[in-house]
Amino acid sequence: MARAQAPNSVTVLGECVADVFTDPARSGPDELALRALPGGGPANTAVALARLGTPTRFLGRFSNDVFGTLFRARLSDSGVDLTGSVTAPEPSTLAVADLDATGQATYTFYADSAADWQWTADELAGTAYEGTVCLHTGSLALIRQPGGSHIEDHLARAREHVTVSIDPNVRPLLVPPSAYRERLPRWCALTDILRLSEDDLALLLPGAGPEEACDTWHAAGVRLVVITLGSRGALASLDGRRVTVPTPAVDVVDTVGAGDSFTAGLLHCLAVLGHLGGRLDRLSLDEVADSCSFAARVAALTCSIAGANPPRAGESGPGTGIEQLLPHA
Repeated sequence: MARAQAPNSVTVLGECVADVFTDPARSGPDELALRALPGGGPANTAVALARLGTPTRFLGRFSNDVFGTLFRARLSDSGVDLTGSVTAPEPSTLAVADLDATGQATYTFYADSAADWQWTADELAGTAYEGTVCLHTGSLALIRQPGGSHIEDHLARAREHVTVSIDPNVRPLLVPPSAYRERLPRWCALTDILRLSEDDLALLLPGAGPEEACDTWHAAGVRLVVITLGSRGALASLDGRRVTVPTPAVDVVDTVGAGDSFTAGLLHCLAVLGHLGGRLDRLSLDEVADSCSFAARVAALTCSIAGANPPRAGESGPGTGIEQLLPHA
């Protein structure tokens, strides 16, 4: 029997990825030393949510290899419930990161036939959502086959009980952007919240500005669209009513996991305010602005530390915790 989830919990469905970085201090002319950190967009979001204090469950397919052990340990140590996850015979996904002078990362993926993309309908069929208010997914697990189609079908059933959140997290080195563009109308019909980056926007709707894109996705069914704009903050659009929030100043080490932490901060605030569990009918634009401002702080703190290492509750600095940000919650 599936274990009941804590009240107001969030379930995250998707992949774990080993983010592999070069280690110059240990490298030499004849060898390249590498450092592997646990990552993957959905897993990063689950870790960030749990560290912020939201009861969080992660549904993943964990390989039996050393990276699978690393992924499980990181999620569990952050307080994430792994009930419903699968132990899989396939290998883990690796992403070798190349950082530029500003800390921006580009990736080379080693992902063919990895465990993350092999979800079956039977594996997902037994997932229960008692106590869960939101199901968040996206990234490669939602687009890569054969598992992606099964996750889509699962979302259609789950949205009868929970708010749905999607982050496309477009990875053109692994999947052609045309494939995302083909599936996006279906995702928009299934999701209540669409969170994506400015880079994602350029690949999904080439030539469209953020406001035009928001209108397109609202027309396709999305209530809340949030586009992160890097150092320029984030644009949020609730049924066509817009607000922009700034990015806090921070000394950037790298941007790995920043968008995932933003998503976690956003969902955390919406859960605190009692807006998850349905179709966001009572959500106001002021509450969207407050939630995105908090999310931007969480993302900024993640950028100040190497790798996808989101902050824990209480680490957001004086006066910026959730209680101060939303005193009426």
